[in-house]
Amino acid sequence: MESGNRAKAGKALAALPEIPEKQYFSISEAAELCGVKAHVLRYWEQEFPQLKPVKRRGNRRYYQKHDLLLVRQIRSLLYGEGFTIHGARERIGQRPGPSELEISSQLLLDIDNGASVDSRQQTWAQRLLFLRQEVEALRRLCAGQRD
Repeated sequence: MESGNRAKAGKALAALPEIPEKQYFSISEAAELCGVKAHVLRYWEQEFPQLKPVKRRGNRRYYQKHDLLLVRQIRSLLYGEGFTIHGARERIGQRPGPSELEISSQLLLDIDNGASVDSRQQTWAQRLLFLRQEVEALRRLCAGQRD
């Protein structure tokens, strides 16, 4: 019966802006990019264990791209498909990580199909550099937690 309710509740959400290529986003930037308010992000952190932005000095939150993709997925489930918090939490828990398919889709969507081979190679080189920086930042973060 719940799926019937979701079908009725399903509605088109406003289009969200493209996520820029940067390593960290403040809570206000994340809120704007995900179409929700900052207090909603803080609440969802309590409700969804997968959503764990990096916290730095003064307990400031810094979201990464995978956090934003997860927030967008939560938003879609709650506001678009009509899931409850509990239902959305279960649905996300069934999927591996912050939807690897969505991450790769976002990367592919960002590429202009009409671009020349050279510019596409340059775009991929920039993306690989960005991903390398992300992995390095995560490695340093994990190393810091073990100390």
